[in-house]
Amino acid sequence: MNFKSIEEKIFKVLMIGATLTVFAFVISIIYSIASKGWNALSWNLITRVGGYDLYTQREGSGFLSAIVGSLYIVGASTFLGLLISTPVVFYLNVYLKKRSKMAYVARIAYDVLFGIPSIVYGAFGLTIMLFLGMRGSLISGIVVVTLLIIPIFIRSMDEVARQFPRDILDAAYSLGATRFETIFVVLRQIAPGIATATLLSIGRAIGDAASVMLTAGYTDHIPTSFTQPVGTLPMLVFNLYNQPAPEAQERGYAAALVLTLIVLALSISGRFITNRFSKNKLQ
Repeated sequence: MNFKSIEEKIFKVLMIGATLTVFAFVISIIYSIASKGWNALSWNLITRVGGYDLYTQREGSGFLSAIVGSLYIVGASTFLGLLISTPVVFYLNVYLKKRSKMAYVARIAYDVLFGIPSIVYGAFGLTIMLFLGMRGSLISGIVVVTLLIIPIFIRSMDEVARQFPRDILDAAYSLGATRFETIFVVLRQIAPGIATATLLSIGRAIGDAASVMLTAGYTDHIPTSFTQPVGTLPMLVFNLYNQPAPEAQERGYAAALVLTLIVLALSISGRFITNRFSKNKLQ
């Protein structure tokens, strides 16, 4: 047995061990949340709006308002993030040259924005709100979360778009296609990357608590306008877990379990959509 064969087996064992370790972490997190929150979880808890009873030993309130609030923020911010990020990615990869200095600087800027903690985005949003005389509201939370996930959108889609063969672009140009018409060719090929970027952005948006804590306010009611405060599941988990009543803490784990199940459902749906789009990708 030569050295290369031994080296290959060692790294194979290390890769298998790393994979099993990550899988074990995921299972342990889900198990710890489910074991502590499953008994407190009920249909009434999911379908009723919040109230004082949610934070005490009594029953009667639920966290429907937090679920709806999270979906409001995630849905609106994901739509806006995708709407803003997609033209940026096409401009970097279709309109600019491959080795453009502007594209290089822009990618560095997006990498920096990608690494900024969410609490910084929240502090920035709070500063703007104070300057404009605004209070915590749904629209403020949507705007800040949109700013938070735009770098995720751009970075994920850009990595896929950069792998797109430039020969196809040249072939499209040689056939008389304009740059705008070529975008639709690129769009068809990077659709799996867009789906993946959307999935990553949704996961970041729905699980973020720092930015919405400073900008969206908090309420136990479902907002009926963009200017009203809104409750989210991460904030509800934080508030419930800090209550002295054990029943409230159990409901916090139940809310965390609901949040985990929502993310899991979105992940499975995103994987299904990605596989559907991958059928149109050139090999």
